[in-house]
Order: sequence, then structure tokens, then C-alpha cells
Amino acid sequence: MYREIRRAVYQQAEHTAPWTAEFHALPFPEHWQDSLLELVNHRRSEEDRYKTVPTRRLDAVLQTLAPDVIVRPRPRPPVGGGPAPAEDHWMYVPADVPPPLPDQTLGRLLDAWLRTLGPKGAVADPAFRSLLLACSARLKGDLPSWVPVGAVDLLGAQVTEGGTAAPEARQFQLATDALARRILTLEPYPFEGGELRFRALPRGPRDQGAELMSQPLCRTIKRKDWWFSIVLNISLHTTPFDPRPRLHLHWGVRRWATHPGSGTKRLALPYRESTTVYLRPKIPWLPGAPATERYALAGLRWDRATGLIGWANNDPAGILHTLSITGHFPVPDQLLSEPAAWIGSGPGVRAAVVHSTRMGGHEVGPGLMPNQRAQLTEWAEQALPEGVTRVPDLVRGRGRGIGAPLNRRPKPRGDAEKKAEEMRAAAARRTALSLITRMPDRAGEPTVVEARLLWQTAEVRRQAVMAFAAALGLEGDGGASDQALTEADFDEARPGTPVALEWRTAGLVLRLRCLPLTGGLGDRLNLDPAVRGKGARIAAGVTTRRRLLRDWLVQDGADPTHPGLTLVEIAHRSTFRPGETDPKFAIRLGCADAGLLTQFIVTPSSDRKIDNVGSLEHRAFNAWLDGLRQLGVRVLPEHTLGGDLPEGLQYAALWMVKRRKDGPTRLPKHLPVAVLVTPLPQGEGLAAIQGWDDDAGTWITYPDFLLGLVKKAEIEPEAYEEVTTAEIPVQRGGESAEAPRVTPTMWRSNLAEQRQATARFLQRMLHSLRDRPTVLITHAQNSRLHWPWLQDGQTMRDLVKTGHAPAGSIDDMLRHVRVRGRAGRETAQWWGLAEPGKAHGQPAGFWAQAVDAGTRRPSEDRVFYSTTERPGTFALSPALDRLASRINAAGKLTSQAGTGAWNPSLVELAVLGCHTESDPRREMSERPDEPEALALAVHQLRQAPDYPAPLSLPLPLHLAGLAQAYVLPMLAEAEPVDTTEEEAPGDPDPDGAEAAGLSVAFEAPNQLSLF
Repeated sequence: MYREIRRAVYQQAEHTAPWTAEFHALPFPEHWQDSLLELVNHRRSEEDRYKTVPTRRLDAVLQTLAPDVIVRPRPRPPVGGGPAPAEDHWMYVPADVPPPLPDQTLGRLLDAWLRTLGPKGAVADPAFRSLLLACSARLKGDLPSWVPVGAVDLLGAQVTEGGTAAPEARQFQLATDALARRILTLEPYPFEGGELRFRALPRGPRDQGAELMSQPLCRTIKRKDWWFSIVLNISLHTTPFDPRPRLHLHWGVRRWATHPGSGTKRLALPYRESTTVYLRPKIPWLPGAPATERYALAGLRWDRATGLIGWANNDPAGILHTLSITGHFPVPDQLLSEPAAWIGSGPGVRAAVVHSTRMGGHEVGPGLMPNQRAQLTEWAEQALPEGVTRVPDLVRGRGRGIGAPLNRRPKPRGDAEKKAEEMRAAAARRTALSLITRMPDRAGEPTVVEARLLWQTAEVRRQAVMAFAAALGLEGDGGASDQALTEADFDEARPGTPVALEWRTAGLVLRLRCLPLTGGLGDRLNLDPAVRGKGARIAAGVTTRRRLLRDWLVQDGADPTHPGLTLVEIAHRSTFRPGETDPKFAIRLGCADAGLLTQFIVTPSSDRKIDNVGSLEHRAFNAWLDGLRQLGVRVLPEHTLGGDLPEGLQYAALWMVKRRKDGPTRLPKHLPVAVLVTPLPQGEGLAAIQGWDDDAGTWITYPDFLLGLVKKAEIEPEAYEEVTTAEIPVQRGGESAEAPRVTPTMWRSNLAEQRQATARFLQRMLHSLRDRPTVLITHAQNSRLHWPWLQDGQTMRDLVKTGHAPAGSIDDMLRHVRVRGRAGRETAQWWGLAEPGKAHGQPAGFWAQAVDAGTRRPSEDRVFYSTTERPGTFALSPALDRLASRINAAGKLTSQAGTGAWNPSLVELAVLGCHTESDPRREMSERPDEPEALALAVHQLRQAPDYPAPLSLPLPLHLAGLAQAYVLPMLAEAEPVDTTEEEAPGDPDPDGAEAAGLSVAFEAPNQLSLF
């Protein structure tokens, strides 16, 4: 049993001298602004004109040519107005580094950058060339000069009114870069059979941290060579109510693609996305520029004109390609067809392509296990400056062992116990289904529940029918034998005349309507070339398929006023054109219009590229379970705190749904949603699941809530143009001089409006919770942009602020716990401390700060941590060694590099609001809240008994996040759509598997890294 866990987190020790470093800085030459704006806005319409000069590409190239330079983003006014931030410099460099860019070198760089600022084809315009020459002369005639800024306190910080550290913006880059430089001075990290030598990677102004990467390592697995590197990320963070900022170290594995596809003989790259490239030449890029050991940033992109992959011309790669001498850039065809030739040692440029799942499998496993991370961290700690120390280890908090909920079911032993548990769980599902679907005006009558199965293959149909019965513990075949049903009966079923199977249990009748998905309703969508614009083609096709499916289901008796469930068989998304022909979202919208919630099951395939995880029996069973959960059939983890928590405590969760312009329906939408989970008096973990209907100002059932989101996501046609130009956040590459659709000013203005709408939503929703004790659960990374009170620098204990009004005391009935996960590396890497001589591990449990007797009251501790057990499929040794190659018992060289690692994340639970003994409004007879008890209850909510594995988020927050599947923005229809229109495309589903505890999944773009 591990009693403590250690984190790779460091901060300035109390009462020690600050860690300082001296820098030279280069202020941004604001006197260039007018000349640059005249150039960048040449031939632009009024709505597309820039208000500030786009410097992203210049910043990236500066970090390439001058590797020791730290480039800062230019200060901008805050969202919603207010004073501009204090003046910050544009670039910093350590004081002991020689001048990084001589005037002549900087002048050539400025010339190359200026050519990228005009619209496409502007260089051929004589008027633009005239402006270009004049602007170049003015800039080079008045170059800025480096100025000393003295010693900078790298980890010192002001403290907010709430008691939280508020570092200066520049410290997020200066402190992490300084620690990275110190680590680079260490002796290489030794391991059995070799050593790791690290180099720095380029980091842009918005990356907010430093990154180091080892040389490529080669391992022979299954008779092929596979390459990977070890990566270290260093980042600076804050923690609520802690007056000192913290440095985090995060270790990982970057796998390199070495084997092109067997068919194309090339690496598979995305068609429409730029592929990130890192370059490391052996000689300086330009005469006079310093030599560099760091990596340079570039990009590869498909050229629509030639249909070939080439170096992008209007980004840092284009600038470098213009400036550099011949031979710095590899030929793209050679790199993609022979990637292994560029890895490792060799003359000239070294290159490696970052592996992605689109390229197929990789035999090197991802991640590092805790024992090796601990060893790497111990090596890096040698570089810590004096006075910077590791934070204290965490100890087990309240609760026993893993901090399990009261209704946690023990793992059955033997077939008899397993069968009994399956029957008990099925009976509990039937009970819950009866409770949530019972009609109040039909007391005493059996409750009738209907579900639909829309199938395409007989194999899936047969398995789905058996899985439906198994999920609900139903005996028999639903009358199929009595009706003497044949395959022809199933094939010939049509809306209104389905094959209906029925099971009767005590007080409950269950019917399953089986219909073949005919008429092409489940087929791929077709692009109509007559419709101009990809977004318009998608909208037309999705709307047409949506209406056809709705009418088809209504013919079968679907009632939009009574939510139901349908299981839909659909082909694997790889069989559709990415982002264009997948009908999944059109099907979901059509079913929602007919009052049906949807769950999908993928058609089995023998294609090796299609990974149908698990058997069809297993997938069908879990599909029905996920569908029943959408109906509200849930088991709430029951807390073990007894009287330490208010009686009748319920849980509310807030989630910000964010759909972008490149989402499933090609329309953006930001929508706050809230879910309420209330324990039912029947006990056994049964709970009422409701969602907040902001228009009606009331809580409604979870199925009605999900279906209602389809309408709430609709956008009025007259507002469409405003939405497309102002609601989409600026993305990487949003400064493209070819088509500047969105400016930062427009986005900031629109974000202010979204925050105001969120504030109004919060005020109404929170007001509805005043009649019963409630814990509000929020998610830091998901919601703090739209609810700034959740930010570390703004929040204060036991207060709440929803809008512009001053913060006020939290309501008597309300408590507030904020959850923060590892996104952005905001929670630390960790490991359980083992006894000497044993491997460090991954213990599950609830963790707290060690309390010094007599120096701190428990109510003053507000930040706790949660870890959960590993799923059974990840039964790995914590001592797995990714690096070493050893001689096995057979005398052969062996390696564990091919084994994948898995680590539970460390989830932060911050009790932002409660009622302690210091609350002046608390009556003397009232028992004060214990923050630790509230945090433990939220930890237990991650262990839902009806899920096979712990959830990544507490159950109420998980349910709120799943609502994103039904927020599919479409233009509101003023008139019926002509159903004779041809169909157009949908988009792949971004939502993660519910059974795995994932609320949203994202696929990172391919990257290329060149050494």
C-alpha cells in the first residue's frame, strides 16, 4: 500500500533568496505600426483590415535564426475592455549571450517577412511593390536596439486578493526557458546500454513553456527498426490560494515514423492541413547569424495547383526557404518515401516525421511508466537553482484505500458470482427505466418502454437483439419463436410494420422495433457540385438527410413529445470521406427531430485498418448500456461521509459546449449547459438526471434536455454572417495574409458577448438551486474562458461572481468544487513512493496536503487530488523500462520498448466555495462544512458503479460533457426543405467512447520534426 505520492512540481522555498536572471530586451518598435498596417491592408476590404500587425510568422522565424531569443506576444487589450496590460518587451535574451541578430541579418529577415504580408499575388502588383520598398527602407533605417532590463525574479509573484500567485506574463517563458538551459548543462542521462542527450525545441510566443527532446533511439521490434525520442516539457502554473507559482516537469515519448505505406510507398499526410516541420542544419541559416543546436519550425502542405506536397511558402518555412542557402531543406518526396534515411546521425540536415495513427501502427509503445519517470525526474532535479525545491509529497486523505463510494460492487469471483452480479445489475436497470419512464396518469398500469434497432446487416441485428435482452436481464427471444419469424420478415419490415419483439417483466413491458435502414438513409452523403461552397453543400446535404430520416421514423410512430432510444448500425468512419460524406450527424439530427436519442454501432469489417475493438457481442452490449444511460438510467456513487455532508445533497455540473466552424455541421456555437443529479429515495444509487432549460427557467429530464439542445443550437439565418466572421476564435494560421476572415479585435468583442450570455445563464441556473443543498461542479480548462471567476487569478474563497457585479457570498445551500485535469499539463506527473529497492507505482486514492499539527486548520486546506485505478486492460508493471535493452534468459538482446504505458491522471479538486466555521452567516447550531469531505465526495463521483472503468471526470460533469453530441449547429429553417435535393456531407464524430469515461476526444494533426 502506497501511503504517499510525489509530484514533479517545484517552487521557491519560503524565506530563501529569489531565483533571478539578467536579460537584454528588445521593445517592439511601435513606430513601425503605421507603415506596416499600410502594407498589410493593401487591397483589403474594410471588414478584413487588420487593426494590429500580424507578427506570428516573424516571431517563429526569429526563434529559428536566433535560438537564444525568447519572443513574447505583443500586449493586447483585455477581453471586455479595461486598461491595457503593463508594457512588456518583444524579445528577451540572457545577458551573457552575444547579440543574436546583427543589423544586416535582421534587415534581410525583415525583407523576407514583409513579402508575406500582402494578399495572395500582391508581389506582382506594382503598387504593392512600391509600398514594400518604402516600408523596407523605413524599417531598416530605424532598427530597434537591445536594452538591459536587469535582474528578473523568475519565480516571484504578486498575490491576488484571493491569496493566489499572479506571475507576470513574461515569467511563463523566462522561468521555464532558464530551467531548460540549466538542464542542458547536465551530463547526459545514463541508462543501461546508452545515454540521453537533450536539445531544445523552438517554442512560440503562445506556447508558454520550454521543451527538450533527446536524440532518436532505435529499437528492433518484429524484425524492423523503430525510432523514438524522450521529451521533457517544462511549464509554469499556479494553484488556487497558493501564493507561489510552480514549475512542472512532464516526460513523454515521441515516436518517429520510419516505414512508408505498403501501397503508396509514402507516409500518409493530411490533405488539407499543414504538417509541422522542425529543422536543424549543421551550419547557420544566414551569414552573421549564430550557430544553433535548437530545432527550426517549418511546414509541408499540399499544393492545390500541382497536387504535390511542398514547403509552404507563406509561413516560416517559406521565409527560411527564401533566406537560406541551397541544401537546407530536404526534398519532400525523399523525406516521405525514405523517412528512415533522415533519422539519426549523418551529414547535413537530419529529419524525422512524428508518427500519427493515420500512418498505421507503431511498434514502440507510448508513454513512460512511473518508475522510469521518477528516475528521469531525479536526474533533472540536479539542475534546480538554489532555493527552488520540490513541493511536499501528498498523503492519503479521508477514506480508506482508493476512497471508494458506499455502493461500489466487489469484483465477482467465479462464474456463479459473475452471473448473479449481471442479473442484479440488469434488474437495477429495469427498476431505473421504470421510474424514469412511468406516466403519472397511468398509475397501476405496466410501464411500456419502446426502443428501435435500425440495422444494416443480419449479423449486427441478431447480436443487438440478444444484447438488448442481456442488458435488461430479459428471458426468451421476445416472441420471435412464437411468431415464427424468418429472415425475410426482418428484411421486409418497413416503417409502421416493423418486426416488434416484446418482453414482459413485473410492472414493465419492453418492446424492440427492428427496422432495416433502407432507402440509403445510412449510406454516405453525396456532394452536390451545383451547390456553391463546401459549407453550403454540407448544410444542404445534412438538412436533406435529416428531414428524410425524421419523416421515415414518424411513419413508424416515433413521437417527438415522448423521448425514445434507437440503436443505429453505421459503417466505420474510415469508409467515408473525412469531413465530407459521413452521415452520422445527419442521422443524429433526424432521430432527434423524431424524439429519439441515438447510439451507434459499427458494422463489422475484415479490413485490417478498421479496428473494431472487442467482439461484436461486447460492442452491442455496451452500445445498449450507453443508450440506456442517455435515457437517464444511471447509478450515482453514494458518498461515505454520512452526517459530514448535508442531508439530501445533490450535484449540479456546468459545461461549456464549443463547436467551431470546422465542426460536424460547419457552423460555430458556444452554449453553456448544466446537469443536475439528485439521489432518489429508493436508494441503491438511483438518481434523477435533469438538464437546465434556460428558456423555460426550469430543470427537465435528461432525455428531453439532450433532444432540446438540437433546437437551442440552431442559428438564425440573418445572424449567420455575423457568427462566421466574429464567433470563431483565431486559430493557428489565422493570420494568413491570403484570407483574414477573423481579426483578434472581432474575436475579443464576441467573447465579451459570450461571457455576458454565460453570466445570465449562471445567474438563472444558480438561483434555481436555492431550495436544496447542492454541490456545483465546474471544470477549469473547459469553462474559465467564459466564466473568468474560475481562473486562479480571480477566484476567492467562499465567494462567487457571475458577471460585472462585485463578488458576493455563496448561497447558503450552495457549495462549489472546481475540477482541473492534466490538459495543458496543469496537473503534475506523479508516482506512488515505494519502499527502498522497489519500483514506484500508481496507487488509486484521495490525496491531501500533509497537515502540521497546530499550525493549520483543516478548513484552510482547499485543494485536494484524486487518482483512480487502472482499467483491467492496462495491467502493466510500474517498472517497465522504455530505454534499456537487456540480455534475456535465452541470451538474446531484448527490449520493453514495444509495451505501451498508461498512467492515471492526477485530478485537482479545489473547494472554491463552502460554509466553514468562519462563515459569519452560519448559525451556531449548524454544522460547518469540511472542505475535505466535499472533495472526497467529488472524488467518489468518478467511480460510477455502472461503468466498467473509473471516469476521467465526476459523473455529473461527465454527463454535462456528453451533451456536446447533441449540440450540432444548423441554420433555423423558415420554410420546409425540398426533400428532392441531393445529399451532402457530414463529419466524423469527435466524441469519445462513453464507456471509457471520455467526454470529448481530439485528434492532433500530423507533425514532422526535422533534426
